[in-house]
Amino acid sequence: MSLRILATGGTFDKRYDPITGRLGFGESQVPKILRRARLSGDVAVQVVMLIDSLEMLDEHRRRVLDACRAAPEESIVVVHGTDTMVETAAVLAGAALDKTIVLTGAMVPFSVDDSDASFNLGAAVAYARTLARGVWVAMNGLARPWSDVRKNRAAGIFESLG
Repeated sequence: MSLRILATGGTFDKRYDPITGRLGFGESQVPKILRRARLSGDVAVQVVMLIDSLEMLDEHRRRVLDACRAAPEESIVVVHGTDTMVETAAVLAGAALDKTIVLTGAMVPFSVDDSDASFNLGAAVAYARTLARGVWVAMNGLARPWSDVRKNRAAGIFESLG
């Protein structure tokens, strides 16, 4: 089953810059993770943008939606910053595409020890290949419909609204 992974940035793709002492963006970490995972099947990786999700505007969300629309694949993973992941999921859901779209991210950058990025990406790939059509958020080993999830900042996890 073919799959497309769209990278948009977020903590997932941030790297520490020893010169400035800040986290920023270089290249997406997704290809490196996929090489390590030895993922089977056809996978296309597309970098849509590399920004912090707190900087995402409606125009950025439209770019993510346009990339999902244009993708020939029916299974899509969107690597996204966790702070506004649900807002982007709402835009994607509103388009009612006949695809399975799974958004995921990381609380700790892939480039930092103890990151959850690889695990979350692997889970999102599996969910995108097996869940029903619709928009999902996959974090912390669980996938939930986009409309039944929120980021619990105090606990550092995503949880059901119910």
